[in-house]
Amino acid sequence: MLLVLLFSVLAVVVVAVNVARNPRPDDATSRTTAPDSKKTPQEGASSRVPAVEPVSPSGAAAEALATIAVKGRAPKTGYARTQFGDGWNSVGGCDMRNVILRRDLEAPVLDSACKVQSGLLHDPYTGTDVVFTRGATSSSAVQIDHVVALSDAWQKGAQLLAPDRRIELANDPLELLAVDGKTNQAKGDGDAATWLPPNKAFRCQYVARQIAVKVKYSLWVTSAEKDSMLGVLAACPGQLLPTAFPAARP
Repeated sequence: MLLVLLFSVLAVVVVAVNVARNPRPDDATSRTTAPDSKKTPQEGASSRVPAVEPVSPSGAAAEALATIAVKGRAPKTGYARTQFGDGWNSVGGCDMRNVILRRDLEAPVLDSACKVQSGLLHDPYTGTDVVFTRGATSSSAVQIDHVVALSDAWQKGAQLLAPDRRIELANDPLELLAVDGKTNQAKGDGDAATWLPPNKAFRCQYVARQIAVKVKYSLWVTSAEKDSMLGVLAACPGQLLPTAFPAARP
């Protein structure tokens, strides 16, 4: 009898030890450590990222762009460089290429025939310096760019202009910039939808100048061109529209 009682007591002790080591899943301790998957409405709202409103371009350049007609590109039929005059006009005995070189180069050196022999260009298209030295193989290092390419102008309204007006366009200081020769060649007859200066710091001024030329000569833009211009101007709120550009340094 005593032996049976001892075995009963031992069995109770073993059960108690097992319960202590292995609590049930619904035990209070487990309930307090279980993660709470429910979120309050306030917590859910704070996790959402607010939408970013697109920036609308502002300033005179953007306002002028809004006045330019949007049309498709007309055929290039009939285009030739001679539609814009036979070479450069002359101003005070100096052709426009040398007028612009004198205006845009630092420390330009001229000869008695009003030809720029040397100077330093702070190139707006690349942001680099280009040394200009007149010569059969060196002059092309600096070229005079038509900011609105003449071929592009022809396909967007210039073919409707009178011949004298087209010649004025091709020789307008507003339309002309001395730039790095290789970069100018890479631009070709591209518009703002297909080409922008590698120097991003100059893009706002570049697009504003194109807009000024197109407004002055009643040229239009394509939809893709306008979208590109708006994208550039969005980065420079208040961008001014150049209304005058000096023909040469005093």
